[in-house]
Amino acid sequence: MGSTKAGSTQGDAARLSGVAKPDTAGGDQSRGLGKRLAVLGESVMIRHSLFSLPFAAAAVLLETGGRPPAGKLLWILVAAFGARNAANALNRIIDARIDAANPRTAGRHLPQGRIKKIELWLFTAAMLALLVLGAAMLNPLCLALLPVAGILVFGYSYTKRFTWLCHYWLGITCSAAVMGAFLGISGAFALRYFPLTAGVAFWVAGFDILYAVQDISFDRSAGLKSIPARFGERPARLAAAASHLLALGGFASIFLFWPQAGLGLFLALAACTALLVAEHLIAHKGTERHVKIAAYSINQIIPLVILIGVALDIYLL
Repeated sequence: MGSTKAGSTQGDAARLSGVAKPDTAGGDQSRGLGKRLAVLGESVMIRHSLFSLPFAAAAVLLETGGRPPAGKLLWILVAAFGARNAANALNRIIDARIDAANPRTAGRHLPQGRIKKIELWLFTAAMLALLVLGAAMLNPLCLALLPVAGILVFGYSYTKRFTWLCHYWLGITCSAAVMGAFLGISGAFALRYFPLTAGVAFWVAGFDILYAVQDISFDRSAGLKSIPARFGERPARLAAAASHLLALGGFASIFLFWPQAGLGLFLALAACTALLVAEHLIAHKGTERHVKIAAYSINQIIPLVILIGVALDIYLL
């Protein structure tokens, strides 16, 4: 009896162990996958999708008078999200050696081995698939323009190797989300789409110039092109300020082409002007922490401010 009881107890323990192990393994795998995705998201700075998506959403609200078809809005955001993150993942892959050589970027995930190139390639493929799917679900024009989007997305990382105008290529690439949003709604080009799109391009170029100031010495030694490396710090800061003045002009063009614009947008533009002034003052301090606050933190707020201003005018004011 004692032997039988012991055997039964051991069998129960074995069965319990057998049941528990798969659950534990599954949980570990799930947590492991979650951690890898989190690291991947950090590597490509997925949170910086805020640079494009609010402007795209504002474009949709303006063009539809605040009554966007839910399906089109969804696919516009899917395409913009895919394009932006594919571009940044490609930048990490293409610039891996440059990032490893630059003391400021040597701590990034890929140079440190915290993420593998194959993971970034798979992520890029997934994001490009979202871009293609979103464009295909919108209209034939968006689908036909995919090669242009591909040139912008793939080309940015190489521009710094041959032109100091690379900041404006980046700006045009990011502003394509705005033009894409307009085209996703209307299916045709219109003159009124270009000033706001250009404003977004100049806005991105301006803060990218400020960000590049901290890499003047490295870029010159590595033979990389940028406005700061070509012309020096002071001219670069002036170029960034001029770009942001043009950006504000582009944002203000909303008043010319969309009758919904009113007090909400006026207040939003006033807030954006104050934020851009603060950005330049903070960036002038020159430390990496201050530059990150100026180039990243403040510029994540500006698109949301414009979107809120547009939404206030359409829905409340």
